Amino acid sequence: MLGTDDTRLGRRPKAKKVNKGNAMSTDVLEARGLMRSAFPLRRYGKLDNAFYEACKFVNRFVEKEFTQRRARSIWEGTARRIDAEEMDALRLAEIEESKREHKELRARLAALDAKLARVDEALARAKVAADSRP
Repeated sequence: MLGTDDTRLGRRPKAKKVNKGNAMSTDVLEARGLMRSAFPLRRYGKLDNAFYEACKFVNRFVEKEFTQRRARSIWEGTARRIDAEEMDALRLAEIEESKREHKELRARLAALDAKLARVDEALARAKVAADSRP
C-alpha cells in the first residue's frame, strides 16, 4: 500500500529533526528575567503598557532607539543578542522597581499597623468600659 511504509524516509526524517540552534543564550535568559521583574505585568495590567514603560525607561540609557518590538523580543526570549547598554539599563530598571515596591510595601505596612492600633485601642476601651460597669 502506498504511503504507509516510512522506511524510505531515511535515518532522520524532517518530523523528527531536533533543531539545536534555537537554544537561548544566557544573556537572553538573564535579560528576559530582568525585563519581567523590572516591568511586572501585575503592575502595568497588560503587556503593551509594560513595553511602553520599558521603552521610556531604557531609552534614557542607550544610544540607539529601544523600540516596543525590541522590548517584546526580550520579554519573549526571542532576541538574538543583548547589548551591554540594554543589559545595564534593565538592571537599573530592576533596581528601581525593587525600590518602588519596597516603598509601597512600607506604606502598606504602616497603614496596617495604624489599623491594628485602632482596633487594639477600641478593644482596650471596650474592656475598660466593661470593667467600670457596676
